[in-house]
Amino acid sequence: MNHTKRSKPIAAICALASFTIAIWLGVWLTGSHHETHGAHETEMPHFWYIGILPFVAILGAIALLPLLKKTRHWWESNLNRFFVAMLCSIATIAYMVLTSGGDSIGPMLDHAIMKDFIPFIVLLFCLYVISGGIYLSGDLAASPKVNTTFLAIGAGIASFIGTTGASMLLIRPLLKTNSQRKHKVHTVVVFIFLVSNIGGTLLPIGDPPLFLGYLRGVPFMWTMGLWPMWATACGILLAVYFVWDTILYKKETPQDHKRDETQLQPLRLQGGINFIWIAGIVAAAALVDSAKPLIGTDWTPFPYCRELIMLFFVVLSLKTTSKAIHKANNFTYEAILEVGALFSGIFIAMQVPLAVLEASGKAITETMNQPWQFFWSTGTLSSFLDNAPTYVVFFKLSQSLPEGEMLEVTHGSVPILLLIAVSLGSVFMGAMTYIGNGPNFMVKAIAEQEGVEMPSFFGYMFKYSIPVLIPIFILITIFFLL
Repeated sequence: MNHTKRSKPIAAICALASFTIAIWLGVWLTGSHHETHGAHETEMPHFWYIGILPFVAILGAIALLPLLKKTRHWWESNLNRFFVAMLCSIATIAYMVLTSGGDSIGPMLDHAIMKDFIPFIVLLFCLYVISGGIYLSGDLAASPKVNTTFLAIGAGIASFIGTTGASMLLIRPLLKTNSQRKHKVHTVVVFIFLVSNIGGTLLPIGDPPLFLGYLRGVPFMWTMGLWPMWATACGILLAVYFVWDTILYKKETPQDHKRDETQLQPLRLQGGINFIWIAGIVAAAALVDSAKPLIGTDWTPFPYCRELIMLFFVVLSLKTTSKAIHKANNFTYEAILEVGALFSGIFIAMQVPLAVLEASGKAITETMNQPWQFFWSTGTLSSFLDNAPTYVVFFKLSQSLPEGEMLEVTHGSVPILLLIAVSLGSVFMGAMTYIGNGPNFMVKAIAEQEGVEMPSFFGYMFKYSIPVLIPIFILITIFFLL
């Protein structure tokens, strides 16, 4: 039995690796490793309403299969998730072959996998593994003040070690602190809101969409200018959570409070050397870009040099971190494999919906040209299309509206107010669904491993994210985007 459990992650890793190699070979054989006209196709896809069905299918699988009795257990396997993702990917590829010809596949896969998915998953993987080597032990009193402090710290560090890193560092000690409480689902949900999403606003390393913006020429420190919006959203959400948790804390039984008080342990940090490796990840993200020479030199890094450097820091982390720390942290690869399995399919299946959106760009910008419109449009689609590629589409759309103060980027310039709106929408509203941002899935998976009954896909939206976040986003709109 143990052998079977160990073999599943290995099998999933092999499946993902095989898929990536196959994609690379496909791109190489079609000669699409360079920019082509097909990669910039702006015509409306033929029979697009059929082409979006694979994406609808994978979203439906994520939302419904965990709820159905006959599929609930089956869906728990990452191999089965990968199987569904690949079926949807194959359906998308088949649609493109039939409607646009075989020549369209190479550019599409090059864009979806080679340029977007690989940098996305490598960054998440590296931060996930390295942060898994940092063990914050101890068991504090699960009071509203302590929980709010946990969330505030997470929101504060997420921009500097990534939402993935901050989530992996703090979710387990937060769950341990609240292990004696019956009411803790709301704490995990707000953790996803703050630490896994909104907290990562201030640096490109903080959240994948901002990282993609940096790759397209947005200055590394530009996002620091978003701190008023970040502080406002975080402040309001922390205040709401404190009141919410105070109410639920009073509903805990005296026995629960007593058990919590008798199991207190001081906080202790182990594996601190991994902060050095995280700093290396940040440096690699900030300095290594295959599109331009390394600062102070004439050497231009080769493709995926940045990703290889990041993976090197993972190796250093694994070599310098005691296995006992990983064991104490209950570290497994299951959560990141779930993200990899699902998003490998999502990144391919979403290409048709994104193509529809991009083809409608002219019509969109004729009626949508205000910052608040870009904020809500980017945010709404980021909730379901994943915030990273959605950011890129609206980044391009904003470049077609040369109005107001402009920011010079790699290819042209972009209106600063629209860039602010796109950045905030993609980062903030990535918290609206489980699929809006990669760390959301990871936190959900870890919480469920620890026995927390997390809400379903729709339960998360209608019970938590819509009633809690939408009013905050309305206030952000009024304060900063009108």
